[in-house]
Amino acid sequence: MQYFEWAFGKRQTPQEQLRKHQRALEKTQRELDRERTRLEAQEKKLINDIRKTAKEGHTQSAKVMAKDLVRTRNHIQKFYAMKTQLQTISLRIQTVRGNQQMAQSMLGASKLLGNMNRQMNLPQLSKIAMDFERQADIMDQRQEMMDDAIEDSMGNDEIDEDEESEEIVAKVLDEIGIDMSQQLGSVPSTQPQLEMNDDLEARLDSLKR
Repeated sequence: MQYFEWAFGKRQTPQEQLRKHQRALEKTQRELDRERTRLEAQEKKLINDIRKTAKEGHTQSAKVMAKDLVRTRNHIQKFYAMKTQLQTISLRIQTVRGNQQMAQSMLGASKLLGNMNRQMNLPQLSKIAMDFERQADIMDQRQEMMDDAIEDSMGNDEIDEDEESEEIVAKVLDEIGIDMSQQLGSVPSTQPQLEMNDDLEARLDSLKR
């Protein structure tokens, strides 16, 4: 194999062939530009020579140089046309190279997706999803139990606080010599106040009607 590559040259890939043709086209365009620039300089020289010869009265010589000027201008136009054609071909080659690169990228992505799909274990993924859901349910249940325990402990604290506050009040009243039962018994009756409230509510009802 190495002998054939040495004898006939290594076989180029399509991308390498396109790059080679692209470089050749660019080189040819540069050569055309140089030749066109030379002809344009010759065109200016011929125009000056024709003017000078005509002023000197050499009409026949001026006609001969005028023919050279016409041919020179025709060559310049041909060089412009050739360069335009080469630019069109170069653009097409660039488009082909871009399409090939895009096709290779898509092929690589397709192979990658295929490998990922083959490596994907659907039963295992399903099992993982079920385990996750089960663990999430367990976590929710434990959170509810913790919330209930916190609420119960806070309720017991409130009861303990009420009992403790009553003990403190009783102790203070005992220290100052006041009996709790006597203090409660000395509170005036609220019956007159209740009757007054009932009368006020009756008046309010009559006003609403």
